[in-house]
Amino acid sequence: MVLADERQIELFRWGLVPHWADDPGIGNRLINARAETVAQKPAFRDAFKQHRCLVLADSYYEWQAGANGKTPYRFVLDSGEPFAFAGLWAEWKDANGDPLRSFTLITTSPNATTAPVHNRMPVILRPEAEARWLDPATHPAELHELLQPYPDDQMHAYAVSKLINSPSNDSPAVIEPA
Repeated sequence: MVLADERQIELFRWGLVPHWADDPGIGNRLINARAETVAQKPAFRDAFKQHRCLVLADSYYEWQAGANGKTPYRFVLDSGEPFAFAGLWAEWKDANGDPLRSFTLITTSPNATTAPVHNRMPVILRPEAEARWLDPATHPAELHELLQPYPDDQMHAYAVSKLINSPSNDSPAVIEPA
């Protein structure tokens, strides 16, 4: 994760825990923020104004329901290059004052590649938009312009093994075409 004010990479917990939360368990329900409402929702609006980040990845997964259960699909850029999702972060402190840093991904409507599998997709920022996303001086209207579906002609998807369903399966087999 790359933070706007520090420009460093750190590991955070997925699932935003706002600074005002009573319980960090709220993060389990805040793994994604909708682009259409991110500036208005109390859980996300402060982070949208002040704590934007890049979430680094080389792919993402969605599951398609079918007659034989759910089939996982891996979505990648045609270039094979890693990319950055538009993200938000927060720091929450427990009763002892120990910090917990967490993040959420921003999602938008799906492009033509994603739509057959899922009704939303994470916002993938183009490399030239990353600095604008991180810049605290970027006007909110400009930020919303960045929260668009990634061009479908620059990415593809393929079915992968259900091995991906368990974090204990940490091998190259989880990304091989099914």
